[in-house]
Amino acid sequence: MGSSSNDDFSVFVLASDLGVDATPFLTNQPKQRSGQGDDEETDENWQDCSQYLVSDEDFSDLDLLQFFSLQGSDRSGSRIFRIVGKHFPAQVVSAERLKKYIFHKICSELPEGRFCIVYMHSTVQKDDNSPGITVLRWIYEELPGNFKDRLQTVYFIHPGLRSRLAIATLGRLFLSGGLYWKIKYVSRLQYLWADIKKGELEVPDFVQDHDDVLEDRPLTDYGIEPDPFHLSAATANPISLGRYEERWASREFAL
Repeated sequence: MGSSSNDDFSVFVLASDLGVDATPFLTNQPKQRSGQGDDEETDENWQDCSQYLVSDEDFSDLDLLQFFSLQGSDRSGSRIFRIVGKHFPAQVVSAERLKKYIFHKICSELPEGRFCIVYMHSTVQKDDNSPGITVLRWIYEELPGNFKDRLQTVYFIHPGLRSRLAIATLGRLFLSGGLYWKIKYVSRLQYLWADIKKGELEVPDFVQDHDDVLEDRPLTDYGIEPDPFHLSAATANPISLGRYEERWASREFAL
């Protein structure tokens, strides 16, 4: 009452039965300050990234495992981050340290530009190598917004039947829409070379061996093991008749 404000303001009165969209009127003021808002968002994203660049934590032990490394580029020009699931010790590395390590690698090795992820699921054991879908969702949601936009594709190499079902059902609930629709299943390495040139990605020997096994037994992709006891690989042992063998061999049968 005792003080007055010099700030200008406007009041719009719209009838409820006119069917007029009030969005342009209500969003006019924020648009005038869009430049300032973009600068603040950029500063916020840079601050989120800088805190992992200046981290005092030593990640040399995780670097030796080579489960998350920067490789070449795919055919669209996006840099490749390779994830080897078999090399990740899920029972030893905490979710918080995993998040810090991933953020540190992205911020330090690829601060700008588009990138994709090649995840190799070959021979992964759930209890030993998988951090869990909720942890992966949490790490993705913690990424700065510009990092999410820069992520183009997630190539899922050698997905099993359980992985497909889990992502198809629980993935819609636990993974955000932006990440869910970026996942591309690759059942064989030969299909990966359509998006990535050979030589741009280092493939471990056990991944190639697993790919050869799947090529020989394609039903394994659907959770069906045609020869679980590997009987087809066993050599046939002839039955010996002992001392009667020569007698049966020398006997002549008259017709």
